[in-house]
Amino acid sequence: MAKFLVQKSDPLHGEVNISGAKNAVLPLMAAAILPEDVCTISDVPELRDVRVMKEILSSLGLRLSEIDKNVLEIDASGLNNYIANYELVRKMRASFLVMGPLLARTGKARVHLPGGCTIGARPIDLHLKGFKALGAEVVLKDNYVETTAPAGGLIGNSIYLDFPSVGATENIMMAAVLAKGSTYIINAAEEPEIVDLANFLNKMGARVKGAGTDQIKIEGVEKLHGASHTVIPDRIEAGTYMLAAAITRGEVLVHNVVPDHIRPITAKLRECGVDVEIGDDGMFVAGDRRELTSTDIKTLPYPGFPTDIQSPFMAFLTTVKGSSTVIETVFENRFMHVAELNRMGANIKIDGNRAKIQGAKKLEGAQVIATDLRAGAALAIAGLVAEGTTEISEIYHIERGYAHFIEKFRGLGANILKIDD
Repeated sequence: MAKFLVQKSDPLHGEVNISGAKNAVLPLMAAAILPEDVCTISDVPELRDVRVMKEILSSLGLRLSEIDKNVLEIDASGLNNYIANYELVRKMRASFLVMGPLLARTGKARVHLPGGCTIGARPIDLHLKGFKALGAEVVLKDNYVETTAPAGGLIGNSIYLDFPSVGATENIMMAAVLAKGSTYIINAAEEPEIVDLANFLNKMGARVKGAGTDQIKIEGVEKLHGASHTVIPDRIEAGTYMLAAAITRGEVLVHNVVPDHIRPITAKLRECGVDVEIGDDGMFVAGDRRELTSTDIKTLPYPGFPTDIQSPFMAFLTTVKGSSTVIETVFENRFMHVAELNRMGANIKIDGNRAKIQGAKKLEGAQVIATDLRAGAALAIAGLVAEGTTEISEIYHIERGYAHFIEKFRGLGANILKIDD
């Protein structure tokens, strides 16, 4: 099984280019099911999860081809199946996003319960609530969900989400674009990835308004057509490299980033004393200009501090002076990385959804496990400042969400490599 070996590195220096966002490209690929036409998506990151989604779409009868580097063409004219393959779906939670477009396009969808990172329950009840509100019949079996639209097709409705779930907002949007009448999603997720999906749908001829706010209105249309779209930059990948610069007390220029998307990360880094400068060519991060100190963070849905950057930020906080508190409000099981960081010498204590970090501890290399995608990134950047060698296993989690992880870090001077055990 492959592993990452990370050794203490000099301060990172140089430039890094951020790939298209994992959390944006997967719903975009699912949305390509909707038109009986060809869609082209640019800046598609080379990720394990993208490969899985390609296989799922192919199993449904879609034709996919890479027409240029990181440019994916998806032809949905040959859609011939409404059942998503179990072996593929179980590998990735985002595979459940095919249910909304399949239901809208074919009137029926069967999707097995999804897999992914073990960071919490992440129930699908809000997705199903939305489909039912649009008139679909929902049958939940032991290991799959089947939805069926009424004879006349889905019907627009007002849908209140008990929690601003990103996945549920996306799935309901994609189902509603071909429904009759108007659909309102109230308490909708506001993430940039939602806006990106809405922009893509509108290019296809959909009528979606309000994306990026807590209320989205969708006017149903009879048919959609093909469209071309470029994926937004990955704000979590950008935050990870910014933290890597900070933890090593280096200086890194991060290209292809939308400053507004990472405002909470920038604010908290500056609170710790990290210099972050916004320029025309990207974000310049310098962690070497003053003594860095602690801060507290609390994860919240966008535009709050992102839960996906909580674990890498915690790794950084173990190396700065003072005591910090991290409160996790989005996922109930997102402190699995704490035991691994403590194995490296960190001093972190957990009390419910609260973690207390005593900073400025000397980290030591150790054998650790990437318990989930972002935990793996946290352990990698911690390994950059730990004495000796950090051996990270279960790295397939990291490769699900970071394109060219080794190459990009090595390009900044990191002492990291991948080995086959």
